[in-house]
Amino acid sequence: MKLARRAFTLSALTLGLGAVLTGCTASQRFQSAEAAFPPIGEFVTVAGGARVHYIQAGSGPDVVLIHGAGGNLRDYKFQLFDRLAENYRVTAFDRPGLGYTDRFPGLPDGPFATAGESPLQQAMMLRDAANQLGVTDPVVVGHSLGGIVTYQWALMGLDEESPVNASAIVSFAGVAMPWPGGLGAYYTINGSAFGGAVTIPLIAAFVPTSTVENVIEGTFAPQAATPGYGEYIGAPLALRPSTFRANVRQVNTMRPHTVEMVKRYPELTLPVEILHGTEDSTVPIDIHSDRIAEIIPTTNLVRMEGIGHMPHHVDPDAAIAAIDRAATRAGLR
Repeated sequence: MKLARRAFTLSALTLGLGAVLTGCTASQRFQSAEAAFPPIGEFVTVAGGARVHYIQAGSGPDVVLIHGAGGNLRDYKFQLFDRLAENYRVTAFDRPGLGYTDRFPGLPDGPFATAGESPLQQAMMLRDAANQLGVTDPVVVGHSLGGIVTYQWALMGLDEESPVNASAIVSFAGVAMPWPGGLGAYYTINGSAFGGAVTIPLIAAFVPTSTVENVIEGTFAPQAATPGYGEYIGAPLALRPSTFRANVRQVNTMRPHTVEMVKRYPELTLPVEILHGTEDSTVPIDIHSDRIAEIIPTTNLVRMEGIGHMPHHVDPDAAIAAIDRAATRAGLR
């Protein structure tokens, strides 16, 4: 019994020491990430006291930019934001829980929680921020997971009169529909209470930089990542445990919300522009954009042959042209 107790005590101490070392390493890494990639914009406080990080520039019709999973507003600042600001007033947000935006007020948080911000909760926060910034009748643009937030933003306009209701939406390889099957072990495990408390801190502390670089290359595939993109966007910010948890929980809990959203898509009458690569394996075009184009009659889908999941970076001219078309169709230009 004494031997067993001694072994148990030693194991507990070993696990405890490992947790401390993991926590210290992760803390050092995210402090370094925040020092290397500080906020580049300003903050606005929304209902419930949450802060939303944004950048805004230019003049003209309003364009709102919403980034994808694991990203932040630097994705748009890399090459699209400044070009769009020549003809529009452009506002880019960090989505809730990512970059430097707080999570949705009151949402259960912490290592053992599993709740993720729904598309509705994300749209509520960003619309509140946009309203405070004086945004009116915007063209709302979303990439990847930001796409489903963009569609939700449009749906909210069916039920409420607001100056921030979308006049048009643009999707760059955006999530739009429910998908068959599960998300795989990565999201299932990391989105669970066990993952939040155990695997995420380990990944945050010890995943090598080369793995992050490989993820970026895989997102662009079959194209190579745009030169300088990985160095600019602040990918290490996504490895902060709180951000990591927010991201996987949003993805892990998203599908039931898309099931409900689909029921109202036929009510949308605003202009919809979509750019989607035919070789996108992250958000497959046949599951998402092909199908929503059949549901919303006002959709103009541009199928980009041979392009992967980053059409707005592979062909920024096409991305700007899609936004221009949306603004023209909405009577803003």
